[in-house]
Amino acid sequence: MALDRAVKDKIFYKQDSEQEKAAREWIEAVTGERFPTDDYEEALHDGIILCKLMNKLKPGSVPKIHTQGCSIKLRENIGLFQNAARAYGVNASEVFQAVDCFDKQNIQQVTLCIFALNRIAQKNNFNGPKLKYQTKLPVYD
Repeated sequence: MALDRAVKDKIFYKQDSEQEKAAREWIEAVTGERFPTDDYEEALHDGIILCKLMNKLKPGSVPKIHTQGCSIKLRENIGLFQNAARAYGVNASEVFQAVDCFDKQNIQQVTLCIFALNRIAQKNNFNGPKLKYQTKLPVYD
């Protein structure tokens, strides 16, 4: 049990609120929709927003988005997003696991996937909004 807690703490502390803010702003700009909640993890966890994002980047890439129903139906959205993201060109190693998003186990991996999706969108000549994020590099004296 202590190891589980240590792993969860390590993952939590890797989260970058500035990255999450940039990812959220990009998704909202591309989809034209606001997140339904200010809780980043909660807004993404059922995959609805992610599927809408994919359909804006590549129309029809997610043919059916489950917007209600039991958790199994909502969890399917994540698989649909993952398949569409890989088909769009996101490397499989950059696509998060379903539990990372649905069970909120590693939201940082979800955020990194969103950044990868933005990068591929630019390679695919997507002419919509670009993700804006300044990395914070260490300053050495």
